Amino acid sequence: MEDERSGDDGQLAIDVFQSLENIVLQAPIAGVRPEDLDISITDETVVVKGERHSQHDAKADDYLVQECYWGPFSRTYVLPAQVIPDKAAAVLKDGILTITIPKDARSRTRTLTVEAG
Repeated sequence: MEDERSGDDGQLAIDVFQSLENIVLQAPIAGVRPEDLDISITDETVVVKGERHSQHDAKADDYLVQECYWGPFSRTYVLPAQVIPDKAAAVLKDGILTITIPKDARSRTRTLTVEAG
C-alpha cells in the first residue's frame, strides 16, 4: 500500500478504511469546489487533484501568519485490493470529500471455519 505526494503540489491528508464490500477514502478539503477536483481511479490507484483558491488578495508581505495552503494539490494512493472503478462514487459534503470504491468480489477475503473430520 504505497502512497505518493506530487513534489510541487500541496499535501492532501487522507483517511482510508475498508468494509467487506468497499474501500473508502476521506479527505478534508474545505473551500474546494467540486468543479476544482479531478479524481481518477484505476484497478490499482486513486488520484485526487484539485486546487484551493484564496478568498482574498492579500500580498505575501501582509501576512502575519500563513499556515493554510492555497494552490494546486494532488495525492495518489495505491489500493490494497482490486476494485471496480466504474462503480465508484465521490461526494463532497461539509468540506469532506468521500470516495467510495466497491471491491471486486474476487479480491474479497473469505474466512473459513474448519470442521473436525
